[in-house]
Amino acid sequence: MTISVATHGALVAAGLDPTFVAELARAAVAEDLAGGVDVTTSATVPAGQRARLELTARRAGIAAGVPVAAAVYDVVGAGSCQAEMLVADGTAVTAGTVLLSITGPVADLLVAERTSLNLLGHLSGIATLTSFWVRAVAGTQAAIRDTRKTTPGMRSLEKYAVRCGGGVNHRMSLSDAALVKDNHVVAAGGVAAAFEAVRTKWPDLAVEVEVDSLDQLDEVLAAGADLVLLDNFTTDEMTEAVARTAGRARLEASGGLTLDTAAEVAATGVDYLAVGALTHSAPVLDIGADLVPL
Repeated sequence: MTISVATHGALVAAGLDPTFVAELARAAVAEDLAGGVDVTTSATVPAGQRARLELTARRAGIAAGVPVAAAVYDVVGAGSCQAEMLVADGTAVTAGTVLLSITGPVADLLVAERTSLNLLGHLSGIATLTSFWVRAVAGTQAAIRDTRKTTPGMRSLEKYAVRCGGGVNHRMSLSDAALVKDNHVVAAGGVAAAFEAVRTKWPDLAVEVEVDSLDQLDEVLAAGADLVLLDNFTTDEMTEAVARTAGRARLEASGGLTLDTAAEVAATGVDYLAVGALTHSAPVLDIGADLVPL
């Protein structure tokens, strides 16, 4: 599992773990081969043939995952493929922009092609959708924030793609911050009791509390909550929540949000819009792979 110096450096600069990315690439390619070989490539590609493969955006969007895609060729080619990352992650691209160019044995290029496109298209799709939400709330104080509704095993990459699109990350795991939700409230016997229980056991952790009414908001504000999630509030209720909070806590809108209503929600004065769709429903960015003879 060889990761080139250039790919390693790009992954580190992006805040991604090269070892994790290499393992993910290896597992994805192994899944594609299923213990066998690429029967089509082995039959049609002459031994020793080399070429260049260009990964090109077919639609406008935001690039994300270029070094991740490059790592796939590093893993498959074991040093025989040379990848040139032509676009930095987070860059707006137009149809026809070449994101990544890889030179190497044609057999390696074709074995790695689908895995690299799956990763690059998925992550760029998340970044692109995030950018739409970010633009929708431009001019307000609100930030677009993701959730834990991520693909199992892909969280660090999907949340990275959100950042590429201009969004901000919520907690990365269950252990790095607390979020008291309705089921915790039921178990603890009340919203304030749930907040106090978490604050007592984990005094150094950030604690966010989900509320579904203005009365619950008043309760958690009195208890000292500094971050409150407003679950399925109307915009009028959000406006009232902002007025009642008066800067004592940050507020996050969640539930039923759409791109069409994002600006209206942000205008209420909330600090965040929580958008699970960024990671669980983003369409892939259409990216093609074209072989160019040397």
